[in-house]
Amino acid sequence: MTKTLRSIVRGTGSSLPAQVVTNQDLERRVDTSDEWIQQRTGIRQRHIAAKEETTVSLGEAAARNALAQAGMTPDDIDLIIVATATPDNTFPASAVHIQQRLGITRGFAFDMQAVCSGFVYALTTADLYLRSGMARRALVIGAETFSRLMDWTDRTTCVLFGDGAGALVLEAVEAAEPDSRGVLVSKLRSDGAHSEKLYVDGGPSTTGTVGHLRMEGREVFKHAVGMITDVVYDSLGALSMTADDVDWFVPHQANRRIIDASAKKLGIDPDKVVVTVDRHGNTSAASIPLALDTAVRDGRIKADDIVLLEAMGGGFTWGAVIVRW
Repeated sequence: MTKTLRSIVRGTGSSLPAQVVTNQDLERRVDTSDEWIQQRTGIRQRHIAAKEETTVSLGEAAARNALAQAGMTPDDIDLIIVATATPDNTFPASAVHIQQRLGITRGFAFDMQAVCSGFVYALTTADLYLRSGMARRALVIGAETFSRLMDWTDRTTCVLFGDGAGALVLEAVEAAEPDSRGVLVSKLRSDGAHSEKLYVDGGPSTTGTVGHLRMEGREVFKHAVGMITDVVYDSLGALSMTADDVDWFVPHQANRRIIDASAKKLGIDPDKVVVTVDRHGNTSAASIPLALDTAVRDGRIKADDIVLLEAMGGGFTWGAVIVRW
């Protein structure tokens, strides 16, 4: 039988800022309440980066934790992809900064920007590089400091987001069987017609400023469940699987109501859904790897489990990845 390369997960890691901001803390800053936030989002708290904590520093720490779990060193890595909408600099890429901090002098590194779908896009891209033979081992990192984009007078957005980073170590291995461990399928989508429903009102080429996040929350919610479930059905169908075959559903942690509605529409048992939005808030591209690391380290996700990842973000962008752990 002809052997093909498959990207398997060797380790996970995460990093969160030290500062925790609760809903009660936000009550003292804006006209909101713990009850209002929890009822509409499921969020109780989020981590907010201090001045010295950046996307790069959080991403580096998450990468080191993933490498430690994988039993590898930075010298084993020849590809780094960082999914982020909040890089330390306009350029060079945060991935290159992390590469330098890890002491890696070979291979290649770059950032990927698909907002909250960034990690799904980055994981898909890394899988393609590994299966093509262009790299052997990759660090795929989702890292964000979305607090830098917040308008802290806008109670509709500032209560939603948090900072953090998560990482995976992927390795290309030969797989003789089609159901071997690793990334099984990825499906990506985008539709720029919805860009003004979730965006940042600044940028180097327009205002010359970072800008603030702006969102039409009801419109985002209206589109989210349908888009998410469609791409998940497409992914499951490509593998001749159904929702019953999924051991763990790890969605983007944007809003508990979106998570619950998506799982219900897909027919996934709530006990199979990994939820961290209550503790982390929406950490954009970092949310899926943070949730993955949580579920791996507490023993829920185990070898050979079928793990379904999905995300939707500004653009709109959305996508799904199915992995046999």
